[in-house]
Amino acid sequence: MDLKNCSTAIFVRDIERSKTFYRDVLGIPVSLDFGKNVILACGLTLWEINDSHIITATLGTDGIRNETVNRFELYFETEDMDGVSRALEDHGVTLVHGIHEEPWGQRTIRFFDPDRHLIEAGESMKQFVTRFYRQGMTPEEVAHRTSVPVEEVKRLVGEVS
Repeated sequence: MDLKNCSTAIFVRDIERSKTFYRDVLGIPVSLDFGKNVILACGLTLWEINDSHIITATLGTDGIRNETVNRFELYFETEDMDGVSRALEDHGVTLVHGIHEEPWGQRTIRFFDPDRHLIEAGESMKQFVTRFYRQGMTPEEVAHRTSVPVEEVKRLVGEVS
């Protein structure tokens, strides 16, 4: 299994309030802003998850919205989602959900470590953007489908350097 630690996702109740805090109070620049998902330059990700997201649909909202609960997810990326899924299954790992396509098109799988910490493995941005591009979508269509800026799509698929 080939996983690369990419960030720690912090589940927040109000993305704008949290973005302002990390950016303006702590001075951490925003690298990418996808609306309800914001990647900070330090590697942290702020994530406002709605009630219909697979995490809340599977685990409920208490762990996400309860202020007394630590709300985070370890996030890894892989180029081999099927291999990760097989390895987790082979080792009897408790899954939150099997491979699932997120609304922005990325394939993910979530599971628990032995202490029930939430872990996600997802396709790299390059992988899922390129997947749509190879299916015949234009960079503009990929950007619309994934919320990845057009220039970043073009860079990821090799249309610009």
